[in-house]
Amino acid sequence: MIDFETPVLKEYPIIPLIQPGAMAHSKPYVAKQDLQEKIGFPGELIDDWQEVAIKKMGELVSKSRALMVFLDTCVKCGACTDKCHYFLGTADPYNMPVARQDLFRDVYRRYFTFAGKHFPKLVGAKDLDKDMLDLWYSYFHQCSQCRRCSVYCPFGIDTAEISMAAREILNTIGVGQKYCNEIIGKAQTIGNNLGLPEPALADTLEGLEEDIEEETGVKVRLPLDEKNADILLVTPSADFFAEPHVDGLIGYAKVFHAAGLSWTLSSHASEASNFGLFIGSYDNMQKISMRIRDAALELGVKRIVFGECGHAWRVAYNFLNTLAGPFDFLDQNYPIPQNISEVTYDLIQRNALTLDKSANDDKVLTFHDSCNVARGSRMGDVAGGQFIIPREIIKATCNHFYDMADDTIKEATFCCGGGGGLLTDDLVELRVKGALPRMEALKQVVDNHGVTHMVAICAICKSQFSKVMPYYGFEMDQVISLHQLVGNAIVLNRSE
Repeated sequence: MIDFETPVLKEYPIIPLIQPGAMAHSKPYVAKQDLQEKIGFPGELIDDWQEVAIKKMGELVSKSRALMVFLDTCVKCGACTDKCHYFLGTADPYNMPVARQDLFRDVYRRYFTFAGKHFPKLVGAKDLDKDMLDLWYSYFHQCSQCRRCSVYCPFGIDTAEISMAAREILNTIGVGQKYCNEIIGKAQTIGNNLGLPEPALADTLEGLEEDIEEETGVKVRLPLDEKNADILLVTPSADFFAEPHVDGLIGYAKVFHAAGLSWTLSSHASEASNFGLFIGSYDNMQKISMRIRDAALELGVKRIVFGECGHAWRVAYNFLNTLAGPFDFLDQNYPIPQNISEVTYDLIQRNALTLDKSANDDKVLTFHDSCNVARGSRMGDVAGGQFIIPREIIKATCNHFYDMADDTIKEATFCCGGGGGLLTDDLVELRVKGALPRMEALKQVVDNHGVTHMVAICAICKSQFSKVMPYYGFEMDQVISLHQLVGNAIVLNRSE
């Protein structure tokens, strides 16, 4: 473990006493020159960075009516003050959503309002100088873009949009974050975030097929690049190799097998997540999304199904048709795209799967609503499906399930602390402290109900919790995938 003081778990909610500058030292690594240039940004801080940054800010504000409204509307009411997990965990006042927004808003006011241009001190307008640039780089990388603050803002101001804009400006002037930009580069050139080439991917899937047959006695295929399958599965690349993700992939394969659905993965588009969202770059989002369209056309599939990943599903649900559509070559009788949870829920509703709930009797479960599913997208035609469908799948596959406290789930869910492009070891202190509110809510359900496992349907959430829970001394067995539960409970026909 990296050495820093882990916050003490208390009875939620606890509002901390502010500690100015407590996280000013927290900064992710800056992308190297060749990496920045690879995805279309300058490789280092450019000479005329102030002029370019201000011009870019003007472009973003002129293109996005929402961004302009968010910058002009705030009345400093304080409704968002204690809603950010990073403020609750770090006590740094710049992690109050309104204060973080004001880092951007003060510069916007200086260059794009009459009062700011002529009477800057009277309206709190500030120049974009090097000190302000450093604050931007630090604190806009202390926002996971979870949008919890927007739920409580009476005007619906969305800090995520402001953080995305700030990061795009930073990239435009040559100060990009290494972690996000490195992943975007791999996804664009190879097809997945991990840089797995086709032979490695094929070998991994073959090994998983052998594991399933050894466990169940049934040959369950995980096909790759097979043409004319009905379904193209696009899933986070973490599902191919890491616990607990890989157990979810095995669960998907068992569902498709048991339901008699033909499906395939693609080596060209072997990644569901799209980190272009985190840096506000719709150009990079589009390039990654187009790989999925190209794969669907090349393979001749009828449906596109996304695996368990929160922000991947948000991008797919909200942007895929805009960025890579139209998908008029797919079967219009199905949603475009679908989430794997929608597919499984529909099969359960139609009694198309045989499930043995006792297979999960060694687990007492709770569920973490991932931010980008809970606040950024829907599932199916079910009202509130993003909340109902995962819970109904858990109840169909398990006997022991308990929700966390009502004000910490669904739309009010706390972020895991590692989303928004912050899932990197150079930000582990921030990630641990940002996880504090979720850990406090989890502690309550553990103490009250003896919960042993937490279920999540987001690849980032699963990776984040696996990293930070030991800091808080949890003795829970593990964080698990929703479809790991399905895979455990599903009864396969051994005669096949």
